[in-house]
Amino acid sequence: MNTPPILDGLRTRMQNLSERQRVVAQNIANSETPGYKAREVSEPSFAALIGGSGVVAAPRVQLTERMKSLGAIQPAGSGLIFDKDITETKPDGNNVTLEDQLLKMGEIQADFQAMTGLYRKQMSMLKTAVGGRGG
Repeated sequence: MNTPPILDGLRTRMQNLSERQRVVAQNIANSETPGYKAREVSEPSFAALIGGSGVVAAPRVQLTERMKSLGAIQPAGSGLIFDKDITETKPDGNNVTLEDQLLKMGEIQADFQAMTGLYRKQMSMLKTAVGGRGG
């Protein structure tokens, strides 16, 4: 049985939010680590869910040896990018701002609650469609 696209989309988004929460928690944990650069998780592409193929991917920077010799590091993990919403950088090179990271945690929580609500609605509709009790 094929999963409805809406449920695939909800699953993908919830997995993305879970990964974002993990990365933001790492940012907060490293807020006093000299030279640490805040990270973020790239947004998932939902084009495959609607049969689209003409998606323009976010640009990826491939580090050269010269960039590495100057101290640049490639973020680990798939979809992990450096945070572009930086408000300040400390003298030790750390650019994690706790206020920004806590705001992101709040956004993640709100988005996750919205996805959970949509999931419950979809499941209720599916139960009703197959003759069960919605609810």
